[in-house]
Amino acid sequence: RACDQLRCTACDFRVSLFNDYVWDQSCDYLFFRNNMPELSKLRAKMIKKKGARAYACQCSWRSIEELTDLQTEQQLRWVCGKH
Repeated sequence: RACDQLRCTACDFRVSLFNDYVWDQSCDYLFFRNNMPELSKLRAKMIKKKGARAYACQCSWRSIEELTDLQTEQQLRWVCGKH
């Protein structure tokens, strides 16, 4: 089960998650920096994919299609924001 209260310690932003979507490969740092957390702007680079989940804060993003331990990815600074 995934935490739905993730927070990024690098940009101090809440990590947003979108079920059944992945990020377009053209996404870059400036896209998220300028558009988070406005869903209407983010949709421009979201691709519908059943069973996937797109995560993003202002400085990092991931598309997950299978069970993944995000703690193994050294560049991510996402932690549980406490429930």
